[in-house]
Amino acid sequence: MPKNPTIAAGNVFCIARKEAATFNDSLNSREGASELLGIDRTRLARIELGSLNPYPEEVLMMSDAYNAPELNNHYCSHLCPLGRKTVLPAELLQLDRLTIKIIAALGGADYIPNMIIKIVQDGVITEEEKPEVAKILASLQKISEAAAETRIWIEKHMR
Repeated sequence: MPKNPTIAAGNVFCIARKEAATFNDSLNSREGASELLGIDRTRLARIELGSLNPYPEEVLMMSDAYNAPELNNHYCSHLCPLGRKTVLPAELLQLDRLTIKIIAALGGADYIPNMIIKIVQDGVITEEEKPEVAKILASLQKISEAAAETRIWIEKHMR
């Protein structure tokens, strides 16, 4: 009987492997997962323990083998030096929470087109317009986050 990891229990890569083990028994152990992925068992253990960051190619293999597209976002938004500056973190949400998040993000964006036209009409962002620009940016970030989370949900459930 495979042991449940204790130190690595909160690691996203370990969690994804353990969840995937419900549909592929070979993923119950790091040995089975490393064989399936073609990653050395010790390297996989260090990734799951958080003492080693995986290579992007390894994340793609784990994401595919575990049916865990959320791993791609996690890597890009938390581990990749470039991605940390450009990719918003996104979660794998339940469909009801995701739907509410999408509706809230889009509902708060009704004013954006008219406000953008008003602001860029003269080609200059004035001091008075900066708070509105910040508000537009915040709304766009909420929409972007909801879109990323929707994509993760679809990729997870359409496979």
